[in-house]
Amino acid sequence: MSKTRIKTYDKIIIESLKLFNEHGERAITTNHISAHLGISPGNLYYHFRNKEEIVFQIFREYEAFIREQLTPPADRAPTVDDLSRYLDAIFQGFWRFRFMFDDLPGLLSRNPQMQAEYHHFIGTELQPMMIAFLKGFQQSGFLRFDDEETISLLAVNIWIVVKFWYAFEQSAKPKVPISPDTGRRGARQVLALMRPYVSADHLESFKALDARYR
Repeated sequence: MSKTRIKTYDKIIIESLKLFNEHGERAITTNHISAHLGISPGNLYYHFRNKEEIVFQIFREYEAFIREQLTPPADRAPTVDDLSRYLDAIFQGFWRFRFMFDDLPGLLSRNPQMQAEYHHFIGTELQPMMIAFLKGFQQSGFLRFDDEETISLLAVNIWIVVKFWYAFEQSAKPKVPISPDTGRRGARQVLALMRPYVSADHLESFKALDARYR
């Protein structure tokens, strides 16, 4: 019985994410989800009380993904390969969970539980992770900063680009469908923000990294 419940629960999460990404969260109801899965609405409600609870659990998967991918190495200084991995991971994550960022303010206003956890996650986990990421590259000599404030400002600017990149591409090029490759252009925008702080000794390796996203 337990195995069946876990399997159905996971299937609801996986298929709901697909539907939200394809059609938008507001266009999808629990009836759409249950019909898509071929289960009764009652079966769906056995696992989730409402759509907001499904969305919240998807958000928690996003949180777990970010934690896993963006936590800086604890036993060594980060490398250029780490920077490439970070960029790939964060844009892949935004592609995988893209429906959440199509209308994030509206989504949060309709889901108070998710709103509270989102703000807690950004303030207590994501921002410190971004700052630690930049400080790691400062300690390795890859990046140079004049003061702590510059690091914090750059972390915020990087987050702004990442968070709104897919929405920007959709509005700027409405006839061009977004795809996973859209993230490559976003990665170059992040690198453009970092370039003024790259030390002379690492400029060539930075240019080689930038060329990978052309």
